[in-house]
Amino acid sequence: MFLFLVVALVVVVGAVTLAVVGGGESDGPLPEVAPERLHDMLPEDRPVSRSDIDDLRFPLAVRGYRMADVDDALNRLGAELAERDARIADLETALTGARAAARADLHKSEPEERQ
Repeated sequence: MFLFLVVALVVVVGAVTLAVVGGGESDGPLPEVAPERLHDMLPEDRPVSRSDIDDLRFPLAVRGYRMADVDDALNRLGAELAERDARIADLETALTGARAAARADLHKSEPEERQ
């Protein structure tokens, strides 16, 4: 019985090895398969919203997520955040300037009203 199990084990290991290596076929070992890639699920035609981030799912790889997909998404989000920060800074500067101009106009009109 023991000898039968050893022979069966050798046959199974040999069959698996031949399947992986290709078994002498001309096309070689297992064919290359294109890795599953993230098809940029972030919108190109509009800014990224909170729901886009909530819906973002990365394809799994052998040891977690594909680093390139995560890096691409993080780079895109970083660029959009930097753009929004710059826009906010511009708007705050414009608002500060408008408030200063309004105060200057208010101070100019006050002495005229007193006369």
